[in-house]
Amino acid sequence: MHEFPEGAPCWVDAMFSDVEGAKTFYGDVLGWTFGESSSEYGNYTQAYSDGQAVAAVVPPMPGVDAPSQWCLYFASPDAAATAGKVTANGGEVLMGPMQVGAFGTMLIAKEPSGAVFGVWQPGEHKGFEKMGEAGSYAWAEVFTREPAKPDAFLTKVFPYAAEQMDPGDDPEMADMDFKVFSVGAPGRPVLGRMKMDDDFPPELPPYIQVYFGVPDCDEAVSKTQKHGGKLHFGPMDSPFGRFAAVTDPQGAAFAVIDMSTTVGEMPTFG
Repeated sequence: MHEFPEGAPCWVDAMFSDVEGAKTFYGDVLGWTFGESSSEYGNYTQAYSDGQAVAAVVPPMPGVDAPSQWCLYFASPDAAATAGKVTANGGEVLMGPMQVGAFGTMLIAKEPSGAVFGVWQPGEHKGFEKMGEAGSYAWAEVFTREPAKPDAFLTKVFPYAAEQMDPGDDPEMADMDFKVFSVGAPGRPVLGRMKMDDDFPPELPPYIQVYFGVPDCDEAVSKTQKHGGKLHFGPMDSPFGRFAAVTDPQGAAFAVIDMSTTVGEMPTFG
């Protein structure tokens, strides 16, 4: 079982109007299996990889017409205290804090530039049982046009240390504004922040991109498209793995990454 320090990503879930369709899609693309839906908690259904909990899917609440999207949760020892920090530093609490039976306490919030995220204070449900491998959560990045806002906010709400990526001499990296947030000592990277450039459609709001590990990036992209999903970027090689950004057939965006296929030298941060 993983232990999650404050500010570390610890869980991810998504609402889908067609939950059975989502189970079929992610079962094929990411190899997930699914448990029984919990009617007591809005038919919340956990996803598993190799028998270990990795995510959850849930239908929208009655009367809620929300787009399908993945929500990343950050660990907190005190969700109410974190909610106070969110509002005190220019963010907005959208839901909660709300106790979910004996499982834990959750809230949904928005950082000042507009990206939505969750906070989870664990009870019986600690979070990911598997991560950093194929079939599970691998990484996440905040995409925003106003990087100064989440940069200041995140380091006040969570105990993060932040480092800016040095583009070095690579002309392709010269205009890239990328920061990494770490927890603990020595720092363990837990979150990236990327400035959205003109390649992103102007109507696209700030968001958190969740990366799921796969054994073969190109195969995952092919399966995504076979099911009616879309490829938005990649596949592209990087020092971290071969990755691609996609959306599923219901419009939820995510990325797939083959962490075993790496190309190039790791960037430096400072």
